[in-house]
Amino acid sequence: MTTTPTDPADPSPGPPGTPAEATASDAASDTAAELADTMTRAIKRIRRQTGWRLEPYGITPGQARALNTLAHAPGCELPDRAMRLSDLAERLHIAPRSATTVVDALEEAGLVERRPDPADRRAVRILLTEAGRAAVERIGQVRHEVAQEYFGEVGPDEQEVLLRVLRAAEARFLAAGPPPRTAPPGAAR
Repeated sequence: MTTTPTDPADPSPGPPGTPAEATASDAASDTAAELADTMTRAIKRIRRQTGWRLEPYGITPGQARALNTLAHAPGCELPDRAMRLSDLAERLHIAPRSATTVVDALEEAGLVERRPDPADRRAVRILLTEAGRAAVERIGQVRHEVAQEYFGEVGPDEQEVLLRVLRAAEARFLAAGPPPRTAPPGAAR
């Protein structure tokens, strides 16, 4: 068996005959895939911890998202400017029927109330109650605690870099529009 000596001046880290660009592209792709996998695990852990912390309050992570979305909508405290149910579904990226189910549970818990839209009798606006505003405060505390537990050992400068990178990636993804849906190579058609 013969070995080929490695030339330190040769920039191609791959096997002989492999273009350096292809190898670099494969490495970047592998790094991007690992980053996506790591982010997925982090999100699952954070979501699970948040769910456990919210459980004593009778709030699910999905309900927490809905309450936060309602609380941060412009004019959310005014009955004629509160968010419509259809707008809530759109902002949560869920089907209107799913939004109805979430709001039903929140209304049953006394955290929101439905009001008819004065401008459109077919539409319903969702208002936070006092109990709903208190729940938003608790949700904020839980989110802060879980985030500190997960990212607490990461320095503030590193957190800032990570946040900046993720925001930039998200902005580029949104600017490019949704990728075309194509079947993977080798998939049955």
